[in-house]
Amino acid sequence: MTKLVAPHGGKGLVCCLLHGSELEAEKTKAAGLKKIQISSRAKGDLIMMGIGGFSPLDGFMTKADWKSVCENFTTADGTFWPVPVTLDCDKADADGINTGDEIALEHEGIIYATMKVSEKFEMSETDKKWECEKVFKGCGEESEGDNFWKIAPEDHPGVIMVMNQKDVNLAGTVKVLSEGEYPAEYKGVYLTPTETRAIFEERGWKDVAALQLRNPMHRSHEYLCKIAVEVCDGVMIHSLIGNLKPGDIPADIRVKAINCLVDNYFVNDNVVQAGYPLDMRYAGPREALLHATFRQNYGINKMIIGRDHAGVGDFYGLFEAQDIFDQIPHPAEEGKALLCAPLKIDWTFYCFKCDGMASLRTCPHKKEDRVVLSGTKLRKALSEGTDIPDHFGREEVLDILREYYAGLTEKVEVKMQGAASGAAM
Repeated sequence: MTKLVAPHGGKGLVCCLLHGSELEAEKTKAAGLKKIQISSRAKGDLIMMGIGGFSPLDGFMTKADWKSVCENFTTADGTFWPVPVTLDCDKADADGINTGDEIALEHEGIIYATMKVSEKFEMSETDKKWECEKVFKGCGEESEGDNFWKIAPEDHPGVIMVMNQKDVNLAGTVKVLSEGEYPAEYKGVYLTPTETRAIFEERGWKDVAALQLRNPMHRSHEYLCKIAVEVCDGVMIHSLIGNLKPGDIPADIRVKAINCLVDNYFVNDNVVQAGYPLDMRYAGPREALLHATFRQNYGINKMIIGRDHAGVGDFYGLFEAQDIFDQIPHPAEEGKALLCAPLKIDWTFYCFKCDGMASLRTCPHKKEDRVVLSGTKLRKALSEGTDIPDHFGREEVLDILREYYAGLTEKVEVKMQGAASGAAM
């Protein structure tokens, strides 16, 4: 009998990835189906459905699910889910598809899945804007609520993504045929929920925390992990290895940097490094909920939520991603509720007077005594070749990152926002 938290949704791990003869037969059938070109985001969503990371989802959402998720944080059947998982399609292609049809979902020449279409529904510009306001617009006192549409269309990557989606959504169950490049390119790091659960079981873990990463680990990330190790059985450092926005550091470099940090500064038996194949949605507080939801499927019952988790610029309050966990619905049926709880940790930094890592809850000193740590600040310094303050990161890790930036022929400007600069401290 497992001691780990149950997968989300009350149905166990729902894995849509085919194997063996069933896979080969479906591949043969897929070759003769109408092909729909899908985005990188949809590719990641499909792989997560394939490996059980998006349990209990077994396909792309209907209009009723989309509307309920945006409005109520639940699918139409009342299962907690924080962000829409939809498949957009050109109207010209959609006009040739009928309910009940089977189609092949292709990205960059690879067929990732087949889908039996249960519904298609148009997404007007008004619908897309409504989705953006529900999913991406912050509700905290510090968020950019009133200025949202003045700045979001150009500065919020999640809003830009949704507004640029095609005009029809297709819904239906899927059969996943490929995990793409991840098993080969990230061998030993790309782990499925079945694999992470087996690792945790083997180590005798029950209470497991996860650290979400889309940047290399600086001292604050390291400190958050070590807090989790102190209060839980172990921690999984879980990096996004799907697509990011321009200027972010590629996954292979981040994995190398994390390996270096873990090997030199952690007790290895208490840490697991893993990667997952999603693209960032940049949904701020809602994305924090998504991170907790699919981590539950990996066997995680505590999600580390620090300052500005999954934030974008200054769109969200510094701790809005923590507060939102206290505002979500809790379905009466336990399997449908979110069981992965937030491990809320205050703003952390290095303090010269404390002579170590500290937080706003533990350090009585002034802003001038602190080294403000953020992934954006680190990327900006590395990109511009400026000095990195003492105690910002471990030298072994910084050497890996400096080598990467030295080899770039084209660099993207990194904008420094209030949360990353420490202006709000």
